Amino acid sequence: MDENGSLYVTDNGKYEVRRYRRGESQGTLVAGANGQGNRLDQLSNPHYVFVDRDHSVYVSDLGNNRVTKWKERAKEGIVVAGGQGQEDSFTLLNYPQGIVADQLGTVYVADWGNHRIMRWPKGATQGSVIAGGNSWGGESNQLYYPCGLSFDRHGNLYVVDNNNHRVQKFNIEQATH
Repeated sequence: MDENGSLYVTDNGKYEVRRYRRGESQGTLVAGANGQGNRLDQLSNPHYVFVDRDHSVYVSDLGNNRVTKWKERAKEGIVVAGGQGQEDSFTLLNYPQGIVADQLGTVYVADWGNHRIMRWPKGATQGSVIAGGNSWGGESNQLYYPCGLSFDRHGNLYVVDNNNHRVQKFNIEQATH
């Protein structure tokens, strides 16, 4: 949801994201809807969505292993993380899930298949690991298919660590990757 109470919903069958304002039943297209694919006006299995203060919509596009940013009224997205294949290097993502962007345009991504959380500064061509990334497992420095992200007002990052059945809290100022 955005600060106006509008709800943003991904539709995997139509490869799109729509915004629904109170009382609307059709919604407004804000990303995708040009069939499944990897062009910048297409999505392939859109999963998570995040909306910033400027009403730009960030979409984790699992099928393309990327995160795209769709500015308000944009006809195509901008790749802000991943999108170059499915591996574990710092330029690639493996089924990106939860996403959050801060006021500076830095994007944080739950890199599900690589068991890590990545930070991608605005304009960066590669990210850095800020949590996990030590193979999958149950130790405090490991994640096992992370899927959701959230920040609190103090800057702590909360990660839904799916297969470990827990939520982990990280102070990213102290992260050392």
